[in-house]
Amino acid sequence: MVNGIIIIPTFNEIENIERIIRNVFSQRRKFHILVVDDNSPDGTATRVRTLQAEFPKRLFLEERMGKLGLGTAYIHGFKWALNRSYEYIFEMDADFSHNPNDLVRLYNTCKRDGADVAIGSRYITGVNVINWPMNRVLMSWLASRYVRFITGMDVQDTTAGFVCYKRKVLEAINLDKIHFVGYAFQIEMKFKSHLLGFKIVEVPVIFTDRTQGTSKMSGSIISEAAFGVIKMKLKSLFNRIKI
Repeated sequence: MVNGIIIIPTFNEIENIERIIRNVFSQRRKFHILVVDDNSPDGTATRVRTLQAEFPKRLFLEERMGKLGLGTAYIHGFKWALNRSYEYIFEMDADFSHNPNDLVRLYNTCKRDGADVAIGSRYITGVNVINWPMNRVLMSWLASRYVRFITGMDVQDTTAGFVCYKRKVLEAINLDKIHFVGYAFQIEMKFKSHLLGFKIVEVPVIFTDRTQGTSKMSGSIISEAAFGVIKMKLKSLFNRIKI
């Protein structure tokens, strides 16, 4: 029985989606995939529907009406997975910045080593990033340092988006009370897992910037993370944060 599902949010990922799906399905451990597509005009969802005929009962597709944000896509996927029998629920990008070969390592960190949350970490053993300009590497590393300082979490890569959650973690977090929709969503999920006392373990991975498609990073996403982290921490100090 397959007990792990990979949630892949997409918006205009036609260059990557078939390759990432085939790569995940070629892993030695069997996983299911749920693609959450935000009405991509480039035909991403159409390509996934075509592949569903080849991978019945393994590949699933949820289509939303528009571009609603990374965080809401994952929340949609989490709820979908929790309504089924999956015990290990993954976040993963479609653009190969996250190596599918690392999925089994994240899975084993939860299944065998007792972690509740396994993070594919760029910074736990130094800086393991390929194809990023130095200014972006520095910005990302400093962002994680900033989040650690504000929140008190012992997590080196606080903005990582390559994560395996045990089912019980997502069941314990009130997903309707997740406020961030951009990359700060990743911080909020880790912070609430931390507040609930779950065991978070970082697994070293090599992050490779996308070679196909367009990055979704924007100034508003960065601003949301910078100011939202302070607000999130203050709420937790006064026991007003809704976990």
